[in-house]
Amino acid sequence: MGRLNGKKVLVIIAKKDFRDEEYAKPREILEREGAKVTVACSSLAESTGMLGMKVKPDLLLSQAKSADYDAVVYVGGMGSTEYWEDPTAQRLAREFAGAGKVTSAICLAPVTLANAGLLAGKSATVWESARAQLQAKGAKLSTTGVAKDGLIITADGPPSAEAFGKALLEALAAQK
Repeated sequence: MGRLNGKKVLVIIAKKDFRDEEYAKPREILEREGAKVTVACSSLAESTGMLGMKVKPDLLLSQAKSADYDAVVYVGGMGSTEYWEDPTAQRLAREFAGAGKVTSAICLAPVTLANAGLLAGKSATVWESARAQLQAKGAKLSTTGVAKDGLIITADGPPSAEAFGKALLEALAAQK
């Protein structure tokens, strides 16, 4: 029996240029422990990662409901900027956080959380080129690979994908 049996995780990827290992590593860690992963995107067409990985989304981002999941993961990569100003992506993030659920993002994706108003006064990290966006929204910038502030988990990029996955595992395993 995995520690996450019965847990459901929504993973949000960009329609193009998500970061392959930031998607694959956390998914592998979560599924190995029994979590059911659902992939949402702004398109149902096959998505292509920056390194060539192909992923067929399970549902449209607009169809995702926070009540159906225990956690949300915003995957980074150049394409994740499509969600920075997206009202649906921001609303979902606020709903997950507001319901006391694990709300997470890696690489460039933490900017979506910052723009949703979730990182003000919180310790968070992001890919180096987007640090100013987090600071402008009031985040306490961390230079660690993975930053955890309550149930908000952020990571800085591909080298931290495994540690990010493990942080998600621990946070989900601790939830009842």
